Amino acid sequence: MLVLSRQRDESIIIGDNIVITVVDIRGDKVRLGIQAPTEIPVHRQEVYEAIQRENIRATGGDPEEVPPAANKFPNRRNSRPAS
Repeated sequence: MLVLSRQRDESIIIGDNIVITVVDIRGDKVRLGIQAPTEIPVHRQEVYEAIQRENIRATGGDPEEVPPAANKFPNRRNSRPAS
């Protein structure tokens, strides 16, 4: 894990298109602003974990026990139309 120190209004850049800025510091709370492309989901950890639990519950089981859906379909790159 990379650990960085930042002060208010200072930023961290991840890749070419994600910027995390320290917006405010009050007591033991730090407010962060995150700029990222809309196709990159950004969640607080507890929200992300709740989403994962709900997804597992909705599928009715442990994802480790379910074979990948991709294995159920032919590989389009290798499949050729019948002649």
